Amino acid sequence: MVTANTVCAPSDRGWQGINWFQVKRAVKRLQARIVKATLEGRYGKVKALQWLLTHSFSGKALAVKRVTENRGKHSPGVDNIVWKTPKAKANAVASLKRRGYKPLPLRRVLIPKKNGKTRPLGIPTMKDRAMQALYLLALEPVAETTADGNSYGFRPWRATADAAEQCFICLAKHDSAQWVLEADIAGCFDAISHQWLIDNIPVDTSILRKWLKAGFVFNNKLFPTEAGTPQGGIISPVLANMTLDGLEKALATAFPRAKQQGLKMHMVRYADDFVITGNSKEWLEQEVMPVLIEFLGKRGLMLSPEKTKVTHITEGFNFLGWNVRKYNGKLLVKPAKANITAHLSKVREIIKTNKTTPQVSLIRLLNPILRGWANYHRHAVAKDVFAWADSQIWSMLWTWAKRRHPKKSSQWVMNNYFKTRGNRNWIFAAKKKNGEEKLIIEADTPIRRHVKIRARANPHDPVWNEYFAARKKQMKQSIT
Repeated sequence: MVTANTVCAPSDRGWQGINWFQVKRAVKRLQARIVKATLEGRYGKVKALQWLLTHSFSGKALAVKRVTENRGKHSPGVDNIVWKTPKAKANAVASLKRRGYKPLPLRRVLIPKKNGKTRPLGIPTMKDRAMQALYLLALEPVAETTADGNSYGFRPWRATADAAEQCFICLAKHDSAQWVLEADIAGCFDAISHQWLIDNIPVDTSILRKWLKAGFVFNNKLFPTEAGTPQGGIISPVLANMTLDGLEKALATAFPRAKQQGLKMHMVRYADDFVITGNSKEWLEQEVMPVLIEFLGKRGLMLSPEKTKVTHITEGFNFLGWNVRKYNGKLLVKPAKANITAHLSKVREIIKTNKTTPQVSLIRLLNPILRGWANYHRHAVAKDVFAWADSQIWSMLWTWAKRRHPKKSSQWVMNNYFKTRGNRNWIFAAKKKNGEEKLIIEADTPIRRHVKIRARANPHDPVWNEYFAARKKQMKQSIT
């Protein structure tokens, strides 16, 4: 019988001789079996299949591949070790063993937030990251099978655009809910109960307990971890999601006749940010809020008093960088003012810190920022916002160009830095060896309605293979 171990055993060429097609196929087959066993409620078989996957060569090789190719591949943990060479990667695969495994503490760094505060980030060692990636391969099929249908954060094939579209579906009609509970969990990643995780997450509890209790090093001092998931760890987002999964069921249990009673109850969640719609402010505050508090309390969590409030849809609310609001009965999802301000501030900072940079280089610095922001908002009502942002950016660039040549006339500056192309003047462009480098114009980004992913679609279940193949094709077409 061909197994996940035998089909992909390394050749004499070591890391470079691994057949990645066979590796991925072997892992995918085991994940599909885990999904099937989960749907059937055969949790003993789920555990056995997870053990098989986490002890397979294919799983280990794929885990090492992930941590040596992602964005954090050059960031070492407390041991100051990174895996760069094929030999180091091959040795790493062989080192991923459950017996005798003991994770090292996280290396803690502080990441600045928009509000001026900082967010702690823990960086595990490469080996601990690889072990987390390995066990994630076995846990994610279960997580995707049991997840809330309207949870969209940190899940494969799901994005913020899906959450925004679900908000539109729940609120756009003339008889839709008029009130929205905006909920935010205080320090979600830092506060989750370790005991709840150990008792409820279907993964090797011995390994999970070691990760949770590994502690962290900050300013050369070791600190214990009494609660929360290891921020910065590959498996942490899935642990946090599984902690909050079940909220839809809790609401459905508390209000079994919600539809018949016209409560207009819907929940949309992205990671630890979520909104719940309702037919009245009093019902959301007096009946829904206690259900949330009880649900979160069991997991060691609580709502943030500063960010949790009930809002009427005509006042609008901000969610994931958008403002969702009804204007004269019509629901519009627009880029939020704070998000626009942050975007322009980032562009302004880049321009200010590159006063003497050649024009071509400045354009290359700005284009990824402009393209990324425009693509993020391309499903919203953003055409006017894009045009306004373009005008603001033009003003910044004009000031930048004029400052470089204080003794030159405006006409000279215009001729040297701005071009006319077709019917459009004032294109910020520069010559390069193979043509021309032009600044992206955000208003050129086409606005297209996003098609929301189906609630129960599971990328690890073969039943949905055809659906995801069609969706992948559709998504490629939407960005061309």
